[in-house]
Amino acid sequence: MATVSYKKLWHLLVENNMTKADLQRAIKCSSNTIGKMNRNEYISMKNLLEICELFNCQISDIVTIEKD
Repeated sequence: MATVSYKKLWHLLVENNMTKADLQRAIKCSSNTIGKMNRNEYISMKNLLEICELFNCQISDIVTIEKD
């Protein structure tokens, strides 16, 4: 089964001098969503699109699929 990884997103936050709390406020998501990303769990497509809009990027710029 494949899993997701948000490593690219975390690097993007560092490059933009943002914290995870800043991201949470910017896309108006819950702390549960940030927690899910910390655990490399699935989040909603809506949240992914909001992150992409924030950074003007594609989903592949923030998420990778890792096969077990």
